[in-house]
Amino acid sequence: MKHETVELLISDLRIGIDETDETAALEAAVRKRLQKAGIRTRPLTCRLYKRSIDARRRGGEGIVFVCQVMVVLPALNLPSAQRLKDEKITPVDREPMVITRGKTPLRHAPVVVGMGPAGLFAALLLAEQGCSPILLERGDPVAERAARVEAFLRGGDLDPESNVQFGAGGAGTFSDGKLVTRIHDPLCRYVLERFREFGAPEEILWRAKPHIGTDLLREVVSNMAEKIISLGGTIRYRCRLEDIRCEAGEVVAVTNCGDIRTSALILAPGHSARDTYAMLMARGFAIAPKPFSVGVRIEHLQADIDRALFGDLAGHPALGRGEYALSDTTGERGVYTFCMCPGGEVIAAASEEGGVVVNGMSAHARDGRNANSAVAVSVQPEDCGGTVEGAIAFQRRLEQTAFRAGGGDYSVPLQTAGDFLAGKQSGLCEPGRVQPTYMYGLKNQIVSLDTVLPDFVCASLRRSLPLMGRRLRGFDAPDALLSGVETRTSAPLRILRGDNLQAIGHPFVYPAGEGAGYAGGITSAAVDGLRTALAILAAFAP
Repeated sequence: MKHETVELLISDLRIGIDETDETAALEAAVRKRLQKAGIRTRPLTCRLYKRSIDARRRGGEGIVFVCQVMVVLPALNLPSAQRLKDEKITPVDREPMVITRGKTPLRHAPVVVGMGPAGLFAALLLAEQGCSPILLERGDPVAERAARVEAFLRGGDLDPESNVQFGAGGAGTFSDGKLVTRIHDPLCRYVLERFREFGAPEEILWRAKPHIGTDLLREVVSNMAEKIISLGGTIRYRCRLEDIRCEAGEVVAVTNCGDIRTSALILAPGHSARDTYAMLMARGFAIAPKPFSVGVRIEHLQADIDRALFGDLAGHPALGRGEYALSDTTGERGVYTFCMCPGGEVIAAASEEGGVVVNGMSAHARDGRNANSAVAVSVQPEDCGGTVEGAIAFQRRLEQTAFRAGGGDYSVPLQTAGDFLAGKQSGLCEPGRVQPTYMYGLKNQIVSLDTVLPDFVCASLRRSLPLMGRRLRGFDAPDALLSGVETRTSAPLRILRGDNLQAIGHPFVYPAGEGAGYAGGITSAAVDGLRTALAILAAFAP
């Protein structure tokens, strides 16, 4: 006779990093914890749910893995809720994604603008529900996009339509492929499981800080695109949205490839689609400025970061490459690290001619010599005149200033942390121990970043870098490299939408994702895309 089962999440299980059989060690720890709670342990099915590193006590056996394990047991004679809580055991009540369908006929296929995480996941769900979506992407498919980016990084011309920001997969395709998010939406797990289904490594399901890596993420994006097409969807590359018209209760997407009539348009343009923003403002969409951040990329030797985090155990094969997240909220403005790329490189992320933008990227192996991260300073709407136009102009002005400071050929302005903190410009002709990874190598220009960044950004960085150096030894080391500018941390605006997720005053247009101001990374953008697709499904009949 089969008994009903229950899922239990057991937290704070600690095992040494030198365990030869991690699975056996975890199962033994699970049985011990269950027995302490008075729960029978046979039969028992368990799997690793989350694993992080506790390196607060470095050296010897001080560094441990802290694990959460999901256990499936017969639901017989469970102890009291208080006893479960005392032993850090939580019953799990899974919330499956609920799809409801409306009554209004879907006369025209839904159109999804933008092929980043929000657009991809929205189009995939719509395709799986038989809606045959049309996905518009201004850039290229993955292979062609990668070739254009590589040519640019070798010194070729910038393609404003297909670059690090635009093309299949969105800006995240050329990044570390981080899936960490601060939102606690049940759909986050769904997103991770779908990424794994399309080729991401199994470890993203249990690592505390999951990442895919740019090399594997490109394959994942291609597989998702093929699936959408196989389900009846259409993808139109090099197809840029130029206007939106509302006619007779429907929407017309005006593109450089012709007009497309649709019953529902998902607008997921990404955080760099400034021409799209200008069109929406001209069309009277309700758009509000929001806080964003600007700053620099900082580079260290990855070996130095590993030693700062792991001490004598740096390089231990079980620990991998060290990564950090630092912040300083002691001043008038918040300063924080963002998109840290272990073993990665700083890349040219410009999408407009005459502007320099930096970002970070790493492969899944994270086997490069350097570590890099953004160090970003908060910018408020009032810093930019309180308008969306002012915020975009602020970003663009910094990028153009950096372009000129770098010599006018997309070389990046560089300065050592030591010289920046001392407020002086070195006569150094080339960096020392830490070599830059940005595309033009030693051709990059040593400048004073005070000539590139606003005074309030420089002052905030000078206050925060030493504080961060006290929390992570060597972070403010004199030979660390600073390069700028990092301006695309997030969209500087939000396209306002109602409870039905439709743009205010523009029915059947659904702003979504990071470019619309509703997400802050790959996972949260994917979740917002799914929520938007669910809203469309709830409005229209099968």
